[in-house]
Amino acid sequence: MFIPKLYKSEDLNLMKDIIRENAFALLISSEEKIRATHSMMILNEEDRENIYIETHVSKANPQAKILKNGSEVLCDFLGAHTYISSSWYDHINVSTWNYEAVQIYGKVELMDHEELYLHLDKLTTQYETSQRCPLMLKDMGNAFVEREMHGAFGMKIIPTEIFIQQKLSQNRKENDFRNIIANLEGGDENAKQIAGKMKLLQK
Repeated sequence: MFIPKLYKSEDLNLMKDIIRENAFALLISSEEKIRATHSMMILNEEDRENIYIETHVSKANPQAKILKNGSEVLCDFLGAHTYISSSWYDHINVSTWNYEAVQIYGKVELMDHEELYLHLDKLTTQYETSQRCPLMLKDMGNAFVEREMHGAFGMKIIPTEIFIQQKLSQNRKENDFRNIIANLEGGDENAKQIAGKMKLLQK
């Protein structure tokens, strides 16, 4: 990912927030041909010095048929993003887009049966806990879970390169910066999120 110096971040906490809030991300690989699959991703932080990503796709997915231990993949996370109109500046310029994004290159380690079960249990717990009548893996019956697991291809992705981008109009002068925030606050949820993040830069 090309990141101009002004927008590049080294903040790993920002990276973690973007991943947690935008966990349905793209898994990209280029063995034989370029392939991309949207999949649920979890950041495993049990060892804070060696964090990695967990995910799974269907075994029927052509991407699963070529990935193996050591394969290089790219995980692409797009955070909050919104259009920035040039009409909000006090001078003629181009319109643009403000956004947060994380890209992680990594090596694949295939999950064994136990790791896949723990991954699915963790994923289910994360999203079922807030439901009115949560249905956890343990409630589904071993036979059903085992049958479904036969169709899942689980993998850990060990990071080799991490890129964090936070493009929030840092190149604009103070008056334009304030005006962008004011316009975004009247927009949709993404626009309001970006406005809030821009305000944090002012502190």
